[in-house]
Amino acid sequence: MSVLIKGGRIVTAADDYVGDVFIDNGSVALLGESLDVSADKVIDAGGKYVIPGAIDPHTHIEMFFGGTTTCDDFTSGTVAAAFGGTTTLIDFCMQTPGDTFAQALEKYHEKIDRCKPVIDVGFHIGVTDLHTGGTLQDLAKLPGEGVTSYKLFMAYKGAVMVDDDTLFRTMETAADTGALVMVHAENGDAIDVIVKRAVAEGKKEPIWHARTRPMETEAEATNRAVQLARVAGCRLYVVHVSCQPAVEPIALAREKGWDAWGETCTQYLFVDDSALDQPDFEGAKYVYTPPPRPKEQQEHLWKALGADVLSVVSTDHCPFKWPEQKGVNGQDFQLIPNGGPGIENRLHMLHHFGVREGRISMNRFVELTSTNVARLFGLYPRKGTIAPGSDADIVVWD
Repeated sequence: MSVLIKGGRIVTAADDYVGDVFIDNGSVALLGESLDVSADKVIDAGGKYVIPGAIDPHTHIEMFFGGTTTCDDFTSGTVAAAFGGTTTLIDFCMQTPGDTFAQALEKYHEKIDRCKPVIDVGFHIGVTDLHTGGTLQDLAKLPGEGVTSYKLFMAYKGAVMVDDDTLFRTMETAADTGALVMVHAENGDAIDVIVKRAVAEGKKEPIWHARTRPMETEAEATNRAVQLARVAGCRLYVVHVSCQPAVEPIALAREKGWDAWGETCTQYLFVDDSALDQPDFEGAKYVYTPPPRPKEQQEHLWKALGADVLSVVSTDHCPFKWPEQKGVNGQDFQLIPNGGPGIENRLHMLHHFGVREGRISMNRFVELTSTNVARLFGLYPRKGTIAPGSDADIVVWD
């Protein structure tokens, strides 16, 4: 099938011009002005943006966590993504302790086979166990099989948190294979002490989720990951950066030319910690990790995005129902499943409050939501741009 998109304002990370896009069999075939070609379908994009489909590198679809499973499957989640202008997502295939990496991937492929996605889906591997399950040798094979990134949690002690031995050995393997190491950077040991003390003192309301996870615990773990990655010689990607103290070690690493990148998520640009302090346990809706920060942190994140200190805006889409899931574990913040939705609204929020309010350009908008992700995760130039030969993952934006 062929498609001609006529007269749109074509915006990529580097370009901004009015023209036509001719698509043939799912790939971009021609670009130009007033293309004289016939097509099975013609779309009039006059007065609209024509941009590369967004890529969300941080989602948790049908993931078991906190005693329950996120409420999107790979059909419903990807339908929501498509409606929001996202044409590719990279989900976290989490290794259950004791499982091999092959077994983890088999379980996630079963999810895709059962609930077919409507957009392209890839996987990161979530490394939780190198002692009784996966091995470094098996981990090293994954980039050749299309899984080019390893995710490790420096938090959630007693669940998916790894020790520094596992973290560093994975980083060394990544240095050898060229894989990208992704870290959830919080000091899980310190947080565990603070949480237990708060609960023992009867402090169980949702606001204590934020008060027991100080910004300094995120900053310390971010700096530790940056320094260990430097020693190991691997590339590092810090997920869901939520505050200026955690931005600072990434900024220093990038200033030095080290291979370190950071992302933030839509919610950290708009939701502050006051959302957790609501009556009737309503604040549980906003329990995700890292927690929402004081409102003044939001402008620091916007500035970091504009200055290329932070390179990606993702969603950390991890939806649970209210109150059936987020409210079932009683009045205790530590038992609330962590996560929130966001896969459908990322581009709307970034365009309105970023582009229209002058914080970022349209080129930077495309870079943050598509091009940088494609480059970091081995998808560029097949995805992340509009060019001859690239996939026709294209969004017409009114």
